[in-house]
Amino acid sequence: MTPDNFSTTKMYTLFQKHRSRQLGSLLLMAFSALFLLGFPGEGPMITSEAGGYAVQTAPPGTVRVPSDSATKPESDAERVRRLLKEQLVVGHNGQPNVDGQQLFSVALPLVQTGSLSETATTESTEPAPQAAPPDSPADSPADSPANNPEDSPTDRPPVPAPPSARTIVWDGQPRTVRVPVLMYHYLSTPPANADAYRLDLSVSPELFARQLDRMQAEGYTTISLYDLLAYLWEGTPLPEKPVVITFDDGYVDNYFNAFPLLRQRGMIATIFVITDFMDENREGYLTWDMARQMLADGFSIESHGRNHISLKNQNRDYLVWQALGSLETIEYEMGVRPRFVTYPAGEFDEQTIAIFESANYWAGLTTIQGATHNTDELFRLHRVRVRNTTDPDELIRVLGLDW
Repeated sequence: MTPDNFSTTKMYTLFQKHRSRQLGSLLLMAFSALFLLGFPGEGPMITSEAGGYAVQTAPPGTVRVPSDSATKPESDAERVRRLLKEQLVVGHNGQPNVDGQQLFSVALPLVQTGSLSETATTESTEPAPQAAPPDSPADSPADSPANNPEDSPTDRPPVPAPPSARTIVWDGQPRTVRVPVLMYHYLSTPPANADAYRLDLSVSPELFARQLDRMQAEGYTTISLYDLLAYLWEGTPLPEKPVVITFDDGYVDNYFNAFPLLRQRGMIATIFVITDFMDENREGYLTWDMARQMLADGFSIESHGRNHISLKNQNRDYLVWQALGSLETIEYEMGVRPRFVTYPAGEFDEQTIAIFESANYWAGLTTIQGATHNTDELFRLHRVRVRNTTDPDELIRVLGLDW
């Protein structure tokens, strides 16, 4: 071999070795990239930096999201702010603010008078078909007005169906109005071994029927708490003699006894439920199916907390748990968001009000006796307790008091 041939062969060999090293480096880099990024359809997610975008081989249409969004827990404060933001009209349904004020979606059921039926509506979703409720109380006497065909109307008055949502905003005008808000609990005859509390909180179906008939004879019209709020915030007209009927605790006799008596007369009521008791299917309390049927017939289902524990002198975390827990459960089960709360045992304080207000409740009802309400005290609304000794004459007398 000549020197020239040897030199050429050596250079060619060195070139081949160099190219092999380059190819080896490229292959190593390629395998490293596949190991880090993952093979198609599998492999770990990696993040270039905190808050950066996660990289993963995924099917077409996959949206990239910040890597910490799926792992960072939502605090209670953030949850409240999110709920408030969801209810803001701006960005929610495209309506603008009014004079710089924030607007929120509010449920407003129909006022039960023909001339006012177009002025107030409520947010709702169409419930699943339910079994028809009883047409007469379960344990009322055989000769009670509810079961006597001669005393019952042949054609039941129409019950307002849940309408669509509307938005209201306080117009800045302070208002005061006298509207009795009646407070009931049990609507049944108490058992023989009932204690003093059970006796006091019980109204028999027969007595309740006579109370309703007397109220109608005296010209009273049942309205919802949303109608009351619409007047206080916007001045929406009310009937000449408005009255609100409320039931605390959500006992099952509200469905079997109160519900048919009210339906027969075209009247409505508000039921304040204890959500954990309903979730547990606790004996003696409403089921969610019952509550949905009542909602479909124009009744309101509102919050009485999660477990009937006092809301007074409680820490913030506990109150947030109560306020949001009951709100989210009712919204999930009923398809509408509750706006009112009654304080268990009537106990509350300033922090209770602050938390429920921040969770986008609109008002709170107390056990304080009275019938006068104003825009400055929406979380201290007064009520009138109805006892088992409140006969129709006494009820009408109390309804006429200016207190």
